[in-house]
Amino acid sequence: MLIQTAAPASVSIALAGSGGSGVMTAGTVLLSAAAKAGAYGVMVRTSGPQIRGGEAAALLRLGPRPIGSLGDEFDLLLAIDWQNIHRFADEIVLGPRSVLIGDPDEGEVPEVFSATGARYIPLNLKKMAKAIPGCWVNMLALGLSGTLAGLPLASMREAVRESWKKETTLEANLSAVAAGANAAHELSVRLEQSGGAPPRPAMGASADKPRWLISGNEATGFGAIRGGVRFVAAYPITPATEVLEWLASKLPEVGGTLLQAEDELASINMIVGASFGGVPSLTATAGPGLALMTEAIGLAVASEVPIVVVDVMRGGPSTGIPAKSEQSDLSFAVSGLHGDAPRLVVAPTSIADCLSATQWAVHLAETLQAPAIVLSDQYMGQSRAIIDEPTDHGWTATRLLAPANSPNYKRYLDNPSGISPMAIPGTQGVSYTADGLEHSETGTPSSQSRDHVLQLDKRERKLVQHDYGAYWADIEGEVDAAVITFGSASGPVREAVARARAMGIDLRLIVLRLLAPALPQQMNRALEGVRRVIIVEQNHGAQLYRYLRAWYDFAQPPASFHRPGPLPLRPAELLGALLEWRNAT
Repeated sequence: MLIQTAAPASVSIALAGSGGSGVMTAGTVLLSAAAKAGAYGVMVRTSGPQIRGGEAAALLRLGPRPIGSLGDEFDLLLAIDWQNIHRFADEIVLGPRSVLIGDPDEGEVPEVFSATGARYIPLNLKKMAKAIPGCWVNMLALGLSGTLAGLPLASMREAVRESWKKETTLEANLSAVAAGANAAHELSVRLEQSGGAPPRPAMGASADKPRWLISGNEATGFGAIRGGVRFVAAYPITPATEVLEWLASKLPEVGGTLLQAEDELASINMIVGASFGGVPSLTATAGPGLALMTEAIGLAVASEVPIVVVDVMRGGPSTGIPAKSEQSDLSFAVSGLHGDAPRLVVAPTSIADCLSATQWAVHLAETLQAPAIVLSDQYMGQSRAIIDEPTDHGWTATRLLAPANSPNYKRYLDNPSGISPMAIPGTQGVSYTADGLEHSETGTPSSQSRDHVLQLDKRERKLVQHDYGAYWADIEGEVDAAVITFGSASGPVREAVARARAMGIDLRLIVLRLLAPALPQQMNRALEGVRRVIIVEQNHGAQLYRYLRAWYDFAQPPASFHRPGPLPLRPAELLGALLEWRNAT
């Protein structure tokens, strides 16, 4: 980190401590204070493998412009204690210009951090907190870290007031925030003398439109409601549970219902049944739950019942790493059903896009009478961000329904669009059979070759010939070298591409949002004039690379940058990979 002579682009802060130290609360309030100060930002939660308790850290990046990923290293690590914090050494990257603040009464700085050359400032945090009866040490840490980052004390105090639930301890903790701010001012003088304090980005940028403070899981729930979902059945699973927690209180406000099922098998079958009854329906899960749901998703394909399944991906296989992110369910999502079973797969490109992408997925599922899988992940789902208010594109659940007493009604009528009117149970004169068996156009079970081929063609045709518009991918640039990515990798890739452009190296960027069905014509247009391609993703097996190679023609074989989680992709890491690829080609 070099000394900044102008307002820096961002500041990165890590708040760490053992379970119960309140670092997540401090991080959440700090992010809220940044929003009040006119800043953008993101907060990523990280913890060990324990169910509860144990080490934890809130990782924040704040700045005057929208932020899509964590930075390359942290300007400040404030440790309330050192209990197993060394386990986060790979995630909390420090350098010689970083500042490390810790309580000397809580032990020595772990060698893995001291070896980075970061400047260590011992501070008796818990003794300072004890001097203010009734306060919590994490509020002292809030005032300290926020002030070092350039946040106004007024913004931090306002954020604390809004979040506080125990009025009897509010004043003591406001005093703790102020004490932390005072200590930060004193520390800044010492830091400037020893090589510079942490950067202070311009936080007071005026907002020309409302900004939201939201997590990806909350945005997903909002998108589901905005799209028209009115029934949700699900079983809690990390890192998707917050989708359900948010929807539990919001769905009844729009006349909807959420039911916690006994397991993932029950939840997927419940939403198939509810949708068959005419109610747009959704479930949310993670990889292990998605694996259990595959047979019922196949039922939705065969019976042409629209459903939405949100998969908040985590490290795998099996139980894997529940609280860490990885884009490793992609192959399963696009190819993981038995038989020829076309489905929709939509991947949000950011925390903000979790709202619009889920809303779009609901619209597509209902319009095309097909299951849609929304591929979010732990990074987007459980991180909170300050974002501009997402645009409401107006996508709603619009299902082609059969009117009562339709003459010669055939539920699975083969027609040019592939979308046949769906009768709601109880509608007079249009009853039909819907199950997992192959069937004729009327829905009668059939093992005849003609019926099987006809229905296979119909189910595929309605997806591949649909007009998905421009939202299927974000495409930027006109040069002959392109970077293709998807999902949470998009944030660091965008920043890496922007840094490359600032160096005079222009790149075309293609961020995929619709992964299935494959759209060869649209991709050909996106790649027009492109001779060289690199595909970037976060998984061990280069799943996106292999999927795109199977479906799309490239002028020459593309390059691949891929690595698994749990460590997030970093802009500098990707910039290095892009420069190496560009120079090699």
